Amino acid sequence: MEIASKYNPAEVEGKWYQYWLDNGFFKSKPDGREPYTIVIPPPNVTGVLHMGHMLNNTIQDILIRRARMLGKNACWVPGTDHASIATEAKVVNRLAQQGIKKTDLTRDEFLKHAWEWKEEHGGIILKQLRKLGASCDWDRTAFTMDEKRSESVLKVFVDLFEKGLIYRGVRMVNWDPKALTALSDEEVIYKEEHSKLFYLRYKIEGEDGYAVVATTRPETIMGDTAMCINPNDPKNQHLKGKKVIVPLVNRVIPVIEDDYVDIEFGTGCLKVTPAHDVNDYMLGEKYNLPSIDIFNDNGTLSEAAGLYIGMDRFDVREQIEKDLAAAGLLEKVEAYENKVGYSERTSVPIEPKLSMQWFLKMEHLAQIALEPVMKDDIKFYPPKFKNTYRHWMENIKDWCISRQLWWGHRIPAYYLPEGGYVVAETAERALELAKEKTGNASLTMADLRQDDDCLDTWFSSWLWPISLFDGINNPDNEEINYYYPTSDLVTGPDIIFFWVARMIMAGYEYRKDMPFKNVYFTGIVRDKLGRKMSKSLGNSPDPLLLIEQYGADGVRMGLMMAAPAGNDIPFDEALCEQGRNFNNKIWNAFRLIKGWTVDDTIAQPEASATAVKWFKMQLDKTIAEVNDSFDKYRLSEAMMAVYKLFWDEFSSWYLEMIKPGYQLPIDKATYDATLGFFDALLRLLHPFMPFITEELWQALELRKEGESLMVALMPEVAPVDSAYLESFEIVKEIVSGVRTIRLQKNIPNKDTLELQVLGDHSDAFNPVISKMCNLTDIIRTDDKAAGAVSFLVRTTEYAVPLGNMINVEEELAKLAEELKYQQGFLASVAKKLSNESFVSKAPAKVIEMERKKQADAESKIKSIEESIAALKK
Repeated sequence: MEIASKYNPAEVEGKWYQYWLDNGFFKSKPDGREPYTIVIPPPNVTGVLHMGHMLNNTIQDILIRRARMLGKNACWVPGTDHASIATEAKVVNRLAQQGIKKTDLTRDEFLKHAWEWKEEHGGIILKQLRKLGASCDWDRTAFTMDEKRSESVLKVFVDLFEKGLIYRGVRMVNWDPKALTALSDEEVIYKEEHSKLFYLRYKIEGEDGYAVVATTRPETIMGDTAMCINPNDPKNQHLKGKKVIVPLVNRVIPVIEDDYVDIEFGTGCLKVTPAHDVNDYMLGEKYNLPSIDIFNDNGTLSEAAGLYIGMDRFDVREQIEKDLAAAGLLEKVEAYENKVGYSERTSVPIEPKLSMQWFLKMEHLAQIALEPVMKDDIKFYPPKFKNTYRHWMENIKDWCISRQLWWGHRIPAYYLPEGGYVVAETAERALELAKEKTGNASLTMADLRQDDDCLDTWFSSWLWPISLFDGINNPDNEEINYYYPTSDLVTGPDIIFFWVARMIMAGYEYRKDMPFKNVYFTGIVRDKLGRKMSKSLGNSPDPLLLIEQYGADGVRMGLMMAAPAGNDIPFDEALCEQGRNFNNKIWNAFRLIKGWTVDDTIAQPEASATAVKWFKMQLDKTIAEVNDSFDKYRLSEAMMAVYKLFWDEFSSWYLEMIKPGYQLPIDKATYDATLGFFDALLRLLHPFMPFITEELWQALELRKEGESLMVALMPEVAPVDSAYLESFEIVKEIVSGVRTIRLQKNIPNKDTLELQVLGDHSDAFNPVISKMCNLTDIIRTDDKAAGAVSFLVRTTEYAVPLGNMINVEEELAKLAEELKYQQGFLASVAKKLSNESFVSKAPAKVIEMERKKQADAESKIKSIEESIAALKK
């Protein structure tokens, strides 16, 4: 096979990916082998590849490729998520560009547009993952709203409803005024904001005085139905039993007492708006207060507000400040730092709102899902996330599972003509139940009205490891029994509650078993300034352009160099360049080896025999390290171990040791061993860099036709002689010492040298030292030659007699100049340290640094003086 002079990823990547697909190497079917299963965290169907996806899917591909090469039946299931809020927003925007409003369409008409959009854009991200080298079983590609997954979701809803775990009721929810839907608590992100604290005057009814309330939201006063004080607050005792008048609104409201009120905050008086604050809602329930909802769904003020009707909530805040001040009802305004809840999906401030919604009781599910993680039945990497998980599970709230959207799984509840409802997987079953419930046999489908809301997107993805193998609809099928529980989950810590915890709940509820054995939490990809990469900041490179520029292997490697589990990834494009350079290093090493002429009649030189023995041990040592790192999910460390083995040990040392002289042949024993090592190195590198390794493995021509490195087995571990490897480290130091002398004294590599040994030394590696240093001899002596330059390795001195190799006069002049400089430097440091004023005032660290400079200069002067004396002998 002809090897090009330069590695060109564009020529290689598409070719081998197609080869893997054509030969079915990604496919998996149950058999007698140990299964290794990963389910992809389904990217939004609206999405395109970003750096977070790149990292996450690179890690999954590394794990799945390695599992295949360990002889396991590896199955990586891909798929996408229907992403209710995000997709509906995209479809609404596209319709708006065509002059169509969602409200102008029926539900079915809108869904037709949504499905068209999905068909057009839905597969983009999965196609992009192929460019990365993702070895998913594409025949298994699933979608959270496809038939099997949809059936599973409805079946689970009905089951949980029948178990009494799903209920419907009016509750305070997080309302997204842009997406016009309720959100769960986990979909709210709290941000620190520079706000204002407004001190408002509420006139005491029948008196001249005022009670003053501090609030950050004056626009909600139209919904006030009480004022609350702490009964133990001495400064507000005079308000007990009184009534006050809401400013501008002129509604008379009672003063109630509850020790919930913080005496220290503001004035100790709290305005109570039950419809628009979670805590006020609880007070409203406790004291039976009326609730006035003053907001429309889109965040404008409703008729019920009586004032500012139709105005946006934030415009009202600006206007009401002016109006309160004009009416003399604004005591003062202070700058204030507070946390404001934002919608994770649309990035607008959420509005607490009373709303009729569907909820899932979480207490039972949290109980069954907490212990397995705490006991490490399911292992978290890194384990620090166990605390985050435990805290959420122990403080869990019921899950609001309904969304006021049309794109998604429609809630399978059907309302009856006379009130009440039935819950069923199909309309036909709902009609049967309706007839039973009402006793009216003449009911028809037209008499029933299905709930308009759809389910939270996470209500489908929490079933993902089960529903991908149809384990909800067919709980005892061959695939679910074989592939479940899955092996590893790779995900970001930001969805530990949304997805990880809920999958664990579903696993124990529906399979009585964990959904996965290990969870690997990736970090967040950040830029050089530490900012999270995002479209809005414009600081995220296009992954496909990176692949185009550096090759998929280069980008994969660049990401993994900076990606320890659970820690943020400071991404720099220079890492991809380093990855590309490593590709070139591998390529050039292969070309070098393949360029040698082999002569099977010549004997193996001693240096080569030693090199082969040493590198085999170095390889075995690294294989053990890599296995250990994978066992601990330290993937970056595993990759760096192989990287160093190839770059440092194989290229820089081994190939130098065995390289034949210019235009001379290599012996067959060394050549065959070297090809064997290269094969092992490619196997170790393949999970990280699949394309270049496949290209070169095929070019090695050690394989049978039609095979792939993808399904070749990993090299096995052999015992290692640590003492032998440690002895070889001494050899490296000797070689480096001689090379440093050549560099300093400008002695060409072609000129031979002699090496003198003064002290302990093993002769076992002399052939290697002689070859690497181009030595004529290695001589033991007690007295080094005049003019020799020496260096220490551990406790042994090694000397290189330079004889006629250098110009003594020139060398003496150079050393005299260096000596003069060092003596001047020492004098300046000594002067500083003898200055009492400096020593008494300078920090201890500064003085310590100066003393170190003094010691270094003294040491250098002594060394230069010794060299001068040796040259003058």
